[in-house]
Amino acid sequence: MAETTIFVKEATTDSIIQQIEQLLNQIDGVERVLIDTEDGEVKLEFDTDKITEEEIASMLMEQNYLLH
Repeated sequence: MAETTIFVKEATTDSIIQQIEQLLNQIDGVERVLIDTEDGEVKLEFDTDKITEEEIASMLMEQNYLLH
């Protein structure tokens, strides 16, 4: 199990946070998602045997979320 933190620019409103949580929780290998509404900080726990941090970031960018 690995942990990472990604900052998503749009993750500051309830509706966007719910969309991001739903997207990430559907990914095979993602075990836990926590989002800080103040700064868009997304903390993830995931299984590196199933998915990589780069693949997760790529999936977010494909959905037009800006990472910083």
